[in-house]
Amino acid sequence: MVELSSVLTEIVKPLVTCPDKVRIIETVSGKEVLLQLSVSPEDMGKVIGRHGKIAKAIRILMRAAAIPDGMHVRVDIVDADEINDAGADVE
Repeated sequence: MVELSSVLTEIVKPLVTCPDKVRIIETVSGKEVLLQLSVSPEDMGKVIGRHGKIAKAIRILMRAAAIPDGMHVRVDIVDADEINDAGADVE
């Protein structure tokens, strides 16, 4: 089984200037996976991109990574405050 949070980390870290601030919370419910991604505020634009093109590309890659395991993945890009309130994180 592919570790989807690790795949997302490997995609996002090269895009940002502060890779140590990349945080991901993974929530699994059956065949559904929710990945909440948070980066430093100055890197938010780099992850989203113009008109959301980078975010869309990340979501497409993550869906492709989940196909072999028959999983459905959703990637949400959230503020650092939201992810800190949620608790534990995965790097």
